[in-house]
Amino acid sequence: MPQNRTILHVDLDAFFASIEQRDHPHLRGLPVIIGGKPDQRGVVSTCSYEARRFGVRSAMPLTEAYRRCPHGVFLPGDMAKYRAASRQVFAIFHRFTPAVEPISIDEAFLDLTGCTGLFGDPETIARKIKELIVKEVGITASAGIAHNKFLAKIASDLQKPDGLVWIKPEQVEEVLHPLPIERLWGVGPKTAAKLNNLGIRTIGDLARFDQQLLARALGAVTAQQLHQLANGIDQRPVLTQDEIKSMGHEHTFAEDTADLDQVLAVLLRLSEKVGRRLRREKLQGRTVALKLRYHDFTTLTRHASLREATSLDQDIYQASRKLLLKVYNGQPIRLIGVSVQNLSRGAIRQLSFLDDATHAKQKKMAQAMDQIKNRYGENSITYASGIDLISNRPDNEP
Repeated sequence: MPQNRTILHVDLDAFFASIEQRDHPHLRGLPVIIGGKPDQRGVVSTCSYEARRFGVRSAMPLTEAYRRCPHGVFLPGDMAKYRAASRQVFAIFHRFTPAVEPISIDEAFLDLTGCTGLFGDPETIARKIKELIVKEVGITASAGIAHNKFLAKIASDLQKPDGLVWIKPEQVEEVLHPLPIERLWGVGPKTAAKLNNLGIRTIGDLARFDQQLLARALGAVTAQQLHQLANGIDQRPVLTQDEIKSMGHEHTFAEDTADLDQVLAVLLRLSEKVGRRLRREKLQGRTVALKLRYHDFTTLTRHASLREATSLDQDIYQASRKLLLKVYNGQPIRLIGVSVQNLSRGAIRQLSFLDDATHAKQKKMAQAMDQIKNRYGENSITYASGIDLISNRPDNEP
């Protein structure tokens, strides 16, 4: 992406917790933890900055959150209320640019290129957006400005909460290189350990490291991707919802595993999350893609075309499961991902006379689960074979 582009990343600060503190003033200043009661199986959806001071983090089991912060205020959350607030925020974004790429319910990229003639320089626009979010929604947001998405995301994280940082092209090395390598997309604990063994501890270390040696340690594709990010290079455009060509989720295992039952359980959970997002956006897809990365960083991608476009969890799971069983060679797996491609707009497809009773039940089940999650949160219900995954949800799953 050329350096004359202007990308804004906006991230709502501790979103769910901030909404509860907005609506219940007596909670302000208290450690608020959203996800459920501390004696329930489940994880923290988000928590206030007061709770984070005690080491509470998103995706942490509620029991662990209680151990670290027993005086915290544990709440189940209200997804309907959070989605209403999110819609207000995204409506504000669209007042300034039509190029809005939602990343999740509480963050988005905005392409401000060409908007400055109407609304002022990028910093002025970012401040206006932040002020409108406070005025109309009653919460704060952190914002980052840069000439690409990766740097804009880095910028928005630098001064949380209620921050605003602009990384200009001439400031990339100064700002980016001192940061720890864990701040790079795609660098989890195991990759960080490999890089540490090479003497790489900061993004600057990685930017200066020999690419051939890096490829030997991580594989050519991963090495190239990380080396580009370390040098502040990111060519991805901001995509509106209508331009998004695929929707997916990945899971990086804490330990490489050859336990096929565990891998399939994760695949089911990922398929459920993808189907849920598709239905929420009224999208369907005709192609299911499986991504598989082995312990040695060998990465495979396989695709399957479906007879009809779908947004049903079980359709996605069955297609990805067949792909996995076809290519899996028994080696330990590091990462698995599933996505649906060739998307089109529309509700869950209408059943034809050829659909059997099983497929009809799957459609009704998906609709029922969506209703429960809309009311009680994303972790309120899941498929039985995936129940143990709720308390171990990976950090890289939105």
